[in-house]
Amino acid sequence: MTIRVLLADGQALVRASIRLLIASETDIEVVGEAATGDEAVGLARSTRADVVLMDIRMPGMDGLAATRVISADKGLPGVRVLMLTGLEADAHVFLALRAGASGFLEKGAELPDLLHAIRLVAAGEALLSPRATRALIAGYLATPDMTSTPSAELVSLTGRERQVLVLVAAGRSNDAIAEELDVSPSTVKTHVNRIMAKLGVSGRAQLVAIAYRSGHVHPDPMFRPGTTSP
Repeated sequence: MTIRVLLADGQALVRASIRLLIASETDIEVVGEAATGDEAVGLARSTRADVVLMDIRMPGMDGLAATRVISADKGLPGVRVLMLTGLEADAHVFLALRAGASGFLEKGAELPDLLHAIRLVAAGEALLSPRATRALIAGYLATPDMTSTPSAELVSLTGRERQVLVLVAAGRSNDAIAEELDVSPSTVKTHVNRIMAKLGVSGRAQLVAIAYRSGHVHPDPMFRPGTTSP
């Protein structure tokens, strides 16, 4: 099946460059271009794109706000947002995850990385680059009021679902989780969907944040903000 992509970036040159880069791919097509967050929301609704490549900085409604609107729209359950950014500040990572983004990709990424990111996010996986993961963990360590007490939603998870949550937070794909737990990939996908439904989130990237925040996953004790990822 063809992956339908919506390009949302305030710079026409950037949009044209990305469109040109993926033009030769037989399984990916660009179905629209947006220069503002408002346009991105409107086109997401009219095109039903599978993946929105969303720039964080845009005139009017920015990419974070547009992502929040798209993720909250019950009529767009299959639309996933991949953030395009040249800056993965801690605040951006947390805000984008909270808004419902499925991952991050630097604007200067090579073509193979761009294509891989689009296909990965379209398949329902999360994409957190090493820099984004470091920012996420740094934010966890720097926030004194992060609680390790499970919320009511986390208490509702079964033992198997907790196992899957931890493995998702470790960056494992459905296939890798299936191999480790000796179940089928479709069973893992069912578990992930149930976990997201119980926790009220729309993407795997958000599960990573929840796993750290709830204390189900802990960063390496030797890790400190500004160092390499654990």
